[in-house]
Amino acid sequence: MPMPPAVLRLAVTAAGLLLTATTTTVASAAAPPHAAARAAADATDEPTWTAPLSTRGRYVVDAHGDRFRLKGANWDGAQGSWTGSGSAADPAEHHAGQDSHGIPLGLDRTPLPQLLADFHQLGINTVRLPFSNEMIHSTSSVPDSAVAANPALHGRTPLEIYDTVVDALSRSGFAVILNNHTNTSRWCCGVDGNERWNTGQSTTQWADDWVFMARRYATVPRVVGADLYNEVRRDVLDDPNWGLGDDHDWYRAARLAADRILTEADPRLLIVIEGINWTGVPVDGLPHGRPVLTPARTLSHTLVDSRKLVYSAHFYGYTGPHHSGATGIGETHDARYQDLSRSELAAALDDEAFFVQEDGRHYTAPVWVSEFGIGSSETNPAARAWFGNVTDYFADHDADFAFWPLVGFEGHDDWALLRYDGAGHRSGILDPGDWRATAWGHLMTAPGRTGPVASVPLWRMLDTDHGDAVASLRVRATGDWDRGAYKAACPDGTRLAGLSHTGGRGLCTDVGAGDLRAGDARQTVVTDERYVPAGGDWASGYTKYQCPAGQFLIGYSLRGAGVSAALCVPARAGLPGAGRTVWFDRSDNRPADAAGGDFAYGAYKGQCAADEYAAGIAFTTRVGSRPGPAALLCRGSQLLRARAR
Repeated sequence: MPMPPAVLRLAVTAAGLLLTATTTTVASAAAPPHAAARAAADATDEPTWTAPLSTRGRYVVDAHGDRFRLKGANWDGAQGSWTGSGSAADPAEHHAGQDSHGIPLGLDRTPLPQLLADFHQLGINTVRLPFSNEMIHSTSSVPDSAVAANPALHGRTPLEIYDTVVDALSRSGFAVILNNHTNTSRWCCGVDGNERWNTGQSTTQWADDWVFMARRYATVPRVVGADLYNEVRRDVLDDPNWGLGDDHDWYRAARLAADRILTEADPRLLIVIEGINWTGVPVDGLPHGRPVLTPARTLSHTLVDSRKLVYSAHFYGYTGPHHSGATGIGETHDARYQDLSRSELAAALDDEAFFVQEDGRHYTAPVWVSEFGIGSSETNPAARAWFGNVTDYFADHDADFAFWPLVGFEGHDDWALLRYDGAGHRSGILDPGDWRATAWGHLMTAPGRTGPVASVPLWRMLDTDHGDAVASLRVRATGDWDRGAYKAACPDGTRLAGLSHTGGRGLCTDVGAGDLRAGDARQTVVTDERYVPAGGDWASGYTKYQCPAGQFLIGYSLRGAGVSAALCVPARAGLPGAGRTVWFDRSDNRPADAAGGDFAYGAYKGQCAADEYAAGIAFTTRVGSRPGPAALLCRGSQLLRARAR
């Protein structure tokens, strides 16, 4: 979320100060009174889309496979508005003088049905709805003054009011994406005790809260997504990372929470994973920057449902690729995004986020810019030019987006698209004279893809860097198939297509024939050469773990760096075809088109062609040789050839 440039965003990091917020949380509230909540919001609108949402390549699609472009805005407040200094009871100590009381802003000024009607006038179809973990557990009711325009909400807790808002948005036709914005109910995003998902709480508790929230709204039809955590960033002492396997590993934590949501709570939901917002100390001469989604190039997420992943990024003009957004302490000489030319800005957006939309890669997914924005009173020509350039980029790239923020108080937050005074009168971007309206109108009306989106081949990465990578629900249901080893299995519907010689990486795909697997639960764990037929030595001098006839590879396991087992499953139809040996112990051996992308950066890799399936892994146990996979047995199939053309 934005902070005025005059406010020190990461300045306290440079100064070496730690701000701590003391909060008390209690047990989770009871189940939501959805039936009662509906009485408070009777505004309805016939939607032109059908939930749930999923992904096809770079696009989000609805239940019919039609493109659903996330054209949204952020209705903030439930994440907290206290700035962390002074008395939380003093509105002046809240962001922009707006005390949200831990609920979405505006309910004190305008009836909920009118708010929804105003949202529809903007043309948005999606609302990102932030919340804090503290809000989930609070049992104190909000003051009646906080919901003065909605008296039916008197006596409710913040979570119960959140229930009402979620139900009302869904009934009115909006797609609702829940966003865990903060741990404690206070304004984000500096060194504020909310830097990481597990600042002040365990990763397990954080994931438990997500399961609670996803279950709570599992029956609300248009709750379509879980945006896992907002602007993961450095605290005073430590950086977050992407893949180191420690307690600050955002890559691992996001995958853990995502899979728990999809398996324990609501398999319908899109899983939104934001990039890392900041690492390093913002001082000239010291390493610092905004990684955003760049780590996904070499380490992308594979979830138990491969068509639910959406990546996310935030862009504000006063920040930059290496600029924290601060002025004074914490300000460096790095360029801000608003200092970049139009072409330089486009290159930065491509490099930091939109490369993810490239077709046919292990990281391919939709990119949602879930925060960007600017104030209506902005007079800086560079900032105004940035807003025009960035909205043009989003329009030209048919991007998914969400403006920050949606609602504010008149005379307090000029960033808001819609502002309301104490009597409920509306002003903002829909009125003449708001300079942002031209760029906003262009973004909202620019042509983009609509209608059916054809299915595209899926490519997903497996990694055993720090533990198991079993992405198949069917395999998970069978239990531990190689106890004590690191295990990897492709998501259901895909097959193993490639392996790395070192590092334990794998590549999965459904290219060609789609899901090859038979409908039953059979699987074969291969730990010796019993299925290598006489006269069929396809890797002389090497140990070969080969699938039984009619089966193909979906997984593997490792003990240390050495191959431990191959996991095979039967095909739904015959898989005839001659085999060939693809060696990769001394160099890469992949198809010329490099489909799937570099799934094991820095390691030798082998990969079967699009019209082949993998049926065996060869490796050596010779002293002095690397024990990792050295060759794949790749077999062609008429079924695959026909569909890969």
